[in-house]
Amino acid sequence: MVKRSPLDDDGASKIAWNRYRRLMRGMAIVSLLAVVGALGYLRWAMGEALTIHMIIATAAGVGLSVMLGAALMGLVFLSSGSGHDEAIDDPFKDDPDLKP
Repeated sequence: MVKRSPLDDDGASKIAWNRYRRLMRGMAIVSLLAVVGALGYLRWAMGEALTIHMIIATAAGVGLSVMLGAALMGLVFLSSGSGHDEAIDDPFKDDPDLKP
């Protein structure tokens, strides 16, 4: 029999996804600050004006990397914090080869 996940409940699901969206909004601000910091550092280190291609590549690389990391870690927090992880059926729980 398949256990029901707490995320199957409409109320708990809304709370969890709202928390995830709030986390992502905050991380978007952090991502923006990281892009500004990276561009500022490059401007200082190079000592000359940055080309538009360098600005676009840096903004995309830094910004998307921070947002991807935040999205994946946010999903881990959502899964663990909502009890979704405990709702799975472990197919290896009775495997004698995996016992310590």
